[in-house]
Amino acid sequence: MTRKQFLPVILALTFAVGCGVWAYCRNKKVNMTSPITAQTAVIEKGDALVDLKTSLGDIRVRLFGDTPQHRDNFLKLVKDGYYDGVLFHRVIDQFMIQTGDPDSKNAPAGKRLGAGGPDYTLPAEVVYPKHFHYRGALAAARQADQVNPERRSSGSQFYIVTGKPYTPESLSQMEQQLSMMRKQEIFNKLASENREKIIDLRRNRNQAGLQELQDSLIALTEAQVKANPPKFTPEQTQAYTTVGGTPHLDNQYTVFGEVVSGMDVVEKIEKAQTDASDRPLDDIRIISAKVVKK
Repeated sequence: MTRKQFLPVILALTFAVGCGVWAYCRNKKVNMTSPITAQTAVIEKGDALVDLKTSLGDIRVRLFGDTPQHRDNFLKLVKDGYYDGVLFHRVIDQFMIQTGDPDSKNAPAGKRLGAGGPDYTLPAEVVYPKHFHYRGALAAARQADQVNPERRSSGSQFYIVTGKPYTPESLSQMEQQLSMMRKQEIFNKLASENREKIIDLRRNRNQAGLQELQDSLIALTEAQVKANPPKFTPEQTQAYTTVGGTPHLDNQYTVFGEVVSGMDVVEKIEKAQTDASDRPLDDIRIISAKVVKK
């Protein structure tokens, strides 16, 4: 990306003094037998297995040992019976199925769900790119970056990825989009760090100084992204072009497990008819959860 692709003057950048954000702008059915998927998972030291008995069948999940806080929290909730009776309250075809909201246990039809959980959140344990969002991955739900910049996970809500397969060309385009998102994120951070200087330059109507600062921050942004460009690994590319998944979520949420068996059940849940809030019209619930191996 050349410098000509960026707006040439600093006043063309959106600057919100109240929140310290300074925008970085530029011109205007799937085979589950792949060796990298959950169906052929090898249980490693520190991993745990949990069986989820649902109203549409059984799902066995593996919890990764290298995300220990999420693993241990999940095991504790299972042992406490926390998940017994919760609904799959958010289901989106070719995306994911979500559950774990305790408020869903006795929720009347049509009630909006998704805000419930214990009185704590978990620190992010993003082990990327080792763990990513292929079909069958299990990850923690969380609030958006705007209110949750540390990307802390919900204490109980989680989702299982369904997604869809992508072509190599579409993955390449996504890499470009991720690169721009990374640049925006870095630029905003640098701008926030220079907030007082920007305010002072604007107050003094120092256009030359603003232009110089903009150029220096763009240069720093470009250098950081060039040193660590967002690019899918061969394992990700193989998974996303065969079994599929949700690659745009990678490195944003904590992936802490995967489905070992029962993807046929996940698919049944995925295809359920839903209302405008993505809640299944007919309740689908986890009847019980049981620790198989810890």
